[in-house]
Amino acid sequence: MPIETEVKIRLLKLTELRNRLLLLSPVLISERHFEDNFVLDNAGGSLRNRTCLLRVRKTKGKESVTFKGPPLPSAQFKRREELETEVINADILLQIFAQIGLRIWFRYQKYREEYQLTASGTLKVALDSTPIGDYMELEGSEEGIRTVAAALGYPESGFLRDSYYALFARFCEETGRAPGHMVFTTGDESGNAPR
Repeated sequence: MPIETEVKIRLLKLTELRNRLLLLSPVLISERHFEDNFVLDNAGGSLRNRTCLLRVRKTKGKESVTFKGPPLPSAQFKRREELETEVINADILLQIFAQIGLRIWFRYQKYREEYQLTASGTLKVALDSTPIGDYMELEGSEEGIRTVAAALGYPESGFLRDSYYALFARFCEETGRAPGHMVFTTGDESGNAPR
């Protein structure tokens, strides 16, 4: 059973963080690109009730479907089973899911760039620009996450275990905004959204 271990960290100054990250000599996995994510469930919400996730992701040149199991016990880290595979046509897959009773209940968008670090074991670093701010995701071993976060100036007290849905729901509550989908209202899908 493949287990994903990750944390998110809220970024106040993405450019400064990117400059600090480059000092660690990361390998660029993917340049900044647009992602459109569709989270699905049935009418009874059985996946949400089990804290599981079924997601279809669309990016230019790569589309995928992911299942994430319920979070495993961990104080500082988000740990859960993750099964993911590429698909040829995400739009057709979404239509198939609709035909069997799975509907999109949350859609979220972001611009992401990804790096890999190997100094502390293999660690994936994703820098995400979202409609509610910038975040860094660190994915790898707990020791690697701690080491890289500290090297970048982030203490464990800043680790977030929340999903983008949970972060968006909190944002809506704090700002008095009606919850819905977390999508950009300015810019476009060619990479011109605010950085």
